[in-house]
Amino acid sequence: MSEVAKHSLASVVYEKILAAIISGDYPVNKKLPTEARLCECYEVSRPVLRDALARLREDNLVVSRRGSGSFVVNRPDSAVLEFARISSIADIQRCFEFRTNVEASAAGLAALRRTAEQLDLIRDRYEAINQANLNHARASEEDFEFHLAITEAASNHYYATVLRSLNQSIKEGMNLTRGLSLRASEERLRIVQDEHLAIIAAIADKDAVRAESTMRTHLEGARRRMFEGVQA
Repeated sequence: MSEVAKHSLASVVYEKILAAIISGDYPVNKKLPTEARLCECYEVSRPVLRDALARLREDNLVVSRRGSGSFVVNRPDSAVLEFARISSIADIQRCFEFRTNVEASAAGLAALRRTAEQLDLIRDRYEAINQANLNHARASEEDFEFHLAITEAASNHYYATVLRSLNQSIKEGMNLTRGLSLRASEERLRIVQDEHLAIIAAIADKDAVRAESTMRTHLEGARRRMFEGVQA
């Protein structure tokens, strides 16, 4: 089996186990079936299963305990499935992973290279998100435009080109995370906007290290918040 085929199959298994965790078929604090049983259940080889389990560990859904197997430690809110197809969630998670490195680097460059006009545009995009929040709107388009404005301020067209090419995948992730935030307390929306504001402040101060760090923190936080739910 090619590596591409293996990763594709691992995504399918990841999503099937995730669906079982969300539904409660694999409860929090309980051990998953053995690898042999999971391989039999999902009709895959051990390498494919282990790839899927590795992704579940990265997403803080399961932990492996030496000599004891894998245990569920976090059950996402079932509302996750209202905002994204289960068949897309593995891709959404991997897109966040990819974006974290690309956009953190772009934010660092934006801090060094941005013009006053570009900084004003970033601030305008931030205010557009604020307005959408007041109207209880999903604000995925406004969120995307905010991140795009930062990559454009890096003055390296490859960053913005990558973001535009991932437009659909990025917005799918934003629809999920922002949809979940709207169902949560206003504090959660405030946390997200505070993270955006920290990025803007670093870019305004021309602090590349801080801009990169705050963008990384923001995207890692967005990915983590996707699966906030019942924890061990």
